[in-house]
Amino acid sequence: MKRGKRMMINILVILGLTLITWIVLTVIVDKKGPEKIAVIGMSDADHKALIVYDPDPIYNLDEKISKSFAEGLSEKGWGSKVVTVAAAKNFEKEFFDLYVFCANTYNWTPDKAIRNHIKNNDHIQGKHVVAITLGSGSTKRSQRLLEDLIKQKEAVLIDSRTFWLMKPNIESNSKRSNSKIAVEMAKTFGIEIAEKIRN
Repeated sequence: MKRGKRMMINILVILGLTLITWIVLTVIVDKKGPEKIAVIGMSDADHKALIVYDPDPIYNLDEKISKSFAEGLSEKGWGSKVVTVAAAKNFEKEFFDLYVFCANTYNWTPDKAIRNHIKNNDHIQGKHVVAITLGSGSTKRSQRLLEDLIKQKEAVLIDSRTFWLMKPNIESNSKRSNSKIAVEMAKTFGIEIAEKIRN
């Protein structure tokens, strides 16, 4: 009987610690990150994009993906501003041909800062928008929710992609760093979008 009781206490302690860890991580990742701005491509380009992400405090894949996407656009003559959610407010009055929202997946939903930014953004109605969803591997629900948020703002969602940190992005290249593959794929995606909008 004592053994069963001890086992039950151990299970409850493990569950409690897991719950506390999950709550702490949720609070940390839900915090809006610092203001960061990067300009990629020519600032006087004919086509301009605003790429918005919220920096992940654990992995920095979102910034790498966003900048790589901008580099793809740049190869086709675009100029991009890659900004964090905290810095995006500085560009509300500026005109952009394309808006890109890069969201991390936490608890099977897009990160809170990106969700709130889109909900409070009245400048994307009728504009071309691309959604990028990042996660460890289970991103279907998060991607759908991000797409729905964009459509609710009556924006023109021209494409949506997911990139993974742990789940292989390309099966044949599983020996290479998955995040490096994702960054390369994001650049190619940027090139594809530039060509799609031009046509």
